[in-house]
Amino acid sequence: MSLRQRLRRLKTNKMWRVCKLVFGIAVILLFMLACWSISYFITPYLMTWAGWSLTDYWAFVMVCIVALLLLSAVIGIFLPLARNKHLVFYLSIVDAVKQISRGDFDVKITPQEDFEEEFGALVESINHMAGELGQMEKMRQEFISNVSHEIQSPLTSIRGFARVLQNRELSEDERHHYLQIIEMETMRLSKLSDNLLKLTSLESDHHLIEPVLFRLDSQIRKLILVSEPQWSTKELDIDLNLAKVDIVADEDMFSQVWVNLIHNAIKFTPDKGLIRINMKASDHEVEVVVQDSGIGIEADYVPHVFERFFKADSSRNRAQGGNGLGLSIVQKIVQLHQGTIDVESTRGVGTTFTLKLPLRTTNVGELVVRNPTTK
Repeated sequence: MSLRQRLRRLKTNKMWRVCKLVFGIAVILLFMLACWSISYFITPYLMTWAGWSLTDYWAFVMVCIVALLLLSAVIGIFLPLARNKHLVFYLSIVDAVKQISRGDFDVKITPQEDFEEEFGALVESINHMAGELGQMEKMRQEFISNVSHEIQSPLTSIRGFARVLQNRELSEDERHHYLQIIEMETMRLSKLSDNLLKLTSLESDHHLIEPVLFRLDSQIRKLILVSEPQWSTKELDIDLNLAKVDIVADEDMFSQVWVNLIHNAIKFTPDKGLIRINMKASDHEVEVVVQDSGIGIEADYVPHVFERFFKADSSRNRAQGGNGLGLSIVQKIVQLHQGTIDVESTRGVGTTFTLKLPLRTTNVGELVVRNPTTK
């Protein structure tokens, strides 16, 4: 709901409450008038029946007393009804909170106009909280399921090949081959554990960023050279167009960012393909674009690439040791540095990651980027 709609709704509710208040006061006055009128007509009969002979003043007092008694009787009849309605709604809020405390987040309190002013904000907050907790619980269950699946797969392989190795008739080459598979699966488990720890640390409120001054373009060039065995084996062309940019940020974190993006580009680009990395700096931000001519991603999968454990091609990822956490780590690191990262991809054409970092020259510890050519 937009701010204008909320303001319009609040204005309408306020007018409605004012109308209800005026109507309520009018009803009470009518009841008082009715009770006094009834008392005015029946009091003389009561005094005649009781044999009382009163002066005009005391007769007036007697009329008022009877009127108050009648009004009290009316209030005694209708007040419990209103109180019960109020109590029922209050208890529905209490029950909803108890359900949430027991882990049942499929709770929605139906707002009532009669109690909008008194409980409206509370009801809306509880409904919102239940929805958010339900979403978090769903994410938690999916996370546990994904972790269990990722762990179970290599464990099954290790157990199976360990049994095969117990066969004494295996040749030395076969034994070496199975041992290599077991080693690869244990590396997968180790990488999964390491990535989970990294992601948990990044998502915690206590993760410390250690900013240092370094050349961003030099870091990327260095990591491209480190990855040369991977891209040279596939005969990939690497096109670098990097502006000279100094940055004050966590160097180790950004090393993880480039390693993930570069290795993904290499992994999913066919032999003799192209990987292009461009970096430019403007007055407000630095932009790094990592583009490949790889297999691409289906359009339906593109919005989910930064989700934990997401794999657009699970069979290919598993064969190459991926666990679907790399891009989640990349996104979190970029967000911690107040940046953004976007992805565009076309199946069979390639994928482009665009990373933007704001240019800041303010407080120590904040992100600072500058182009040394403009010094």
